[in-house]
Amino acid sequence: MAAQLDLVFFGSPAAAALTLQAVTARGHRAAAAYTQPDRPAGRSGAPVPTPFRVAAEKAGVPVLTPKSLRDAAAQKELAAFKADVFIVVAYGKFLPPEVLRLPLLGTLNVHPSLLPKYRGPSPVQQAILDGTPKTGVTVMLLDEGMDTGPVLAQRSVRLSGDETAGALTARLFELGAELLAETVDRWVAGEIRPRPQAQAEATVTKLLSREDGEVDWSKSAELIARMVRAYDPWPGVHTRWRGQGVKILEAHAASSAEQKPPGEVSASGGRLFVATGDRAIELVRLQLEGRRPLSAGEFLRGHPGIAGATLPS
Repeated sequence: MAAQLDLVFFGSPAAAALTLQAVTARGHRAAAAYTQPDRPAGRSGAPVPTPFRVAAEKAGVPVLTPKSLRDAAAQKELAAFKADVFIVVAYGKFLPPEVLRLPLLGTLNVHPSLLPKYRGPSPVQQAILDGTPKTGVTVMLLDEGMDTGPVLAQRSVRLSGDETAGALTARLFELGAELLAETVDRWVAGEIRPRPQAQAEATVTKLLSREDGEVDWSKSAELIARMVRAYDPWPGVHTRWRGQGVKILEAHAASSAEQKPPGEVSASGGRLFVATGDRAIELVRLQLEGRRPLSAGEFLRGHPGIAGATLPS
């Protein structure tokens, strides 16, 4: 095993905790854990810590939550740890150049795509939207760009076409934690030569908003079905019926062509279909605003008037 390293971790979601556990299990020391400040949540508005903070404190790792790492005092505090390596997993903030220069052996990052494909904030969602047969994880050295640093290691994953963004993200970050733990030792031992990304092959994803989940029924059934999986759990795919929001939780493109106007709803044998730009899409599970999720059959029994309606495009 490589000599024990002093590491500083940066992260916010539970995925970051997986990496902390995987790397420290190899005998390295977590000198500190940086995460986002506690934020109000729920009806009470009480401050809630990030999952990474909870995991780090449970492991006995000192946790810091600065509002910014551009502040000179925060940078001085960070430099005092004299870390060999920084490790960043979905921290949610850019590390300024002054911070990137602090660790002796650089800053390593896990990104859930095969860079240079799908740089940016929504790589998993975009991979599902594109219907790509393969994605993966990348461990790279962070630089000042957005996911532009040289690649240290990658591992690919074949996709079945049924994955949701939530499940695939969890799978990729679990794989990324294992890969990063292996990569740290190899990087420190001088066994890895950083590989620059091919800029000409780069694609960039955007930050998603709730509006991205609004259905345009004139699009293809396959694309809408991919949206349902790509935007699960957020922002979700939604439409409106009788002035109320309807969230589509599960849907599949039908096999036969559809001649009806986009958005027209039909029902058959307890199954619910909506015409799209090329064929019908079957709505398997849906949720009326303020109600519990229902199967299509349950929804039709409670709301038979939806059959024959035309949903907005």
